[in-house]
Amino acid sequence: MSNKFNETMKFETPKDKDNEVREIILAVFDALEEKGYNPINQIIGYILSGDPTYITSHNDARSLIRKIERDELLEEILGCYLENEREKDI
Repeated sequence: MSNKFNETMKFETPKDKDNEVREIILAVFDALEEKGYNPINQIIGYILSGDPTYITSHNDARSLIRKIERDELLEEILGCYLENEREKDI
């Protein structure tokens, strides 16, 4: 008898969703920067707490970031970081 909890699950997001998440992250980053905030610190605060007040409402950034789940946000950020690091090694 096989135990499905011993097998690794595969998680994939649709490619069009990846593009939407990336566009939202960049728009939120720009809005935070325009208002004089440190975008990285503010986005980290949002990811860790779930509190949308870490994100400015300037340019609708707060409502944009709430369109995506925090785990999707983290997945996109980590994926981009790792892709960039791999390219450095080539």
